[in-house]
Amino acid sequence: MFPPLNVNYLLGKQAFFGKTASEGGFEEDTVATANLLEASTPVVDGKQYYYLSVLTRTADGDEGGKHQLITATVSDGKLYICKAQAGDKRWFKGARKFVETAASSFNVA
Repeated sequence: MFPPLNVNYLLGKQAFFGKTASEGGFEEDTVATANLLEASTPVVDGKQYYYLSVLTRTADGDEGGKHQLITATVSDGKLYICKAQAGDKRWFKGARKFVETAASSFNVA
């Protein structure tokens, strides 16, 4: 079962070790590799869906990370997944609306 909305979990282990004041890890000199920001499990048209909002951090020097919205469901024994994403900088410059629209439009007949 998924946790309730507005959660913040650290996924995986960091690959960076050293001094850093950036990236927003949970502890000093810690880099959060992936955070589960939100999760929900609504039923849409009688079908169970799973929505995840994940923020991953990168050291590419460009975007700083990626916001990923993942939607999944099972139909006729098959798993269907939609992943929409935007870089951290673009997310806050307006891409969030487009990514959320794409993720929320995912529907399996």
